[in-house]
Amino acid sequence: MHHIHILGIRIDDVTQAEALTHAATLIEDGIAHGCGHQVVTVNPEFVMEAQHNLAFREVLCAADLATPDGFGLLLAARWQGTPLRGRATGVALVQQLAALAAERGYRIFLLGAAPGVAEQAAAVLQRHHPTLVIAGCFAGSPHARYAPFIQQIIAAAQPHILLVAYGHPAQDLWIARHQPVLKIPLAMGVGGVFDYLAGRVPLAPRWMRQLGLEWLFRLMVQPHRWRRIITAVPLFSWAVLRAGKRGDR
Repeated sequence: MHHIHILGIRIDDVTQAEALTHAATLIEDGIAHGCGHQVVTVNPEFVMEAQHNLAFREVLCAADLATPDGFGLLLAARWQGTPLRGRATGVALVQQLAALAAERGYRIFLLGAAPGVAEQAAAVLQRHHPTLVIAGCFAGSPHARYAPFIQQIIAAAQPHILLVAYGHPAQDLWIARHQPVLKIPLAMGVGGVFDYLAGRVPLAPRWMRQLGLEWLFRLMVQPHRWRRIITAVPLFSWAVLRAGKRGDR
């Protein structure tokens, strides 16, 4: 699978359809060999966080699939001369995985978000895919002291797909830390996807997503995110420009 690097972070050059196909292959491999795989959905915030967070950087670069989630990555890739063919977003991949799970009988576990949100998100997924099996929902916490209890809950549920909504980098670090024990065929950090599915946070209109203006919509509906948006837009853009063309290494 072809990949590029932006500010030293590996990003796989996959379309949305290819991301699902590869994820399905990882699930089958995990089932067949009793091993766990990790998917990360990289966006400009991830790239910037990884510039100073070595543990997070290692997780991103070691992931079995690192999808390009974020319009800014497409612009950065084009600028440095290593264009990506498109985006593969976490929101769309979760919806696709739910459809795949309903079709093949995979069990999904939703971990994280505020109390009750995972259950609401699961209900929405089941409404769209009536045969989908939800192995469990639990808000929990990424704090180490809760890990043994959460591991017990997940192990008892025996999911094929684990979706973790603790926000980056906590969710991705949590998965990397516990996958050697849990060995879930496919585990993926999903950020605010449960909130979107549950209707707690609206998705940007399609035309804004197509123009790469999701950040503006988020600033309008969630002004408290202004620090994150500054990191994801002007600071990321400046870092890419400063690195220069072919500055992907």
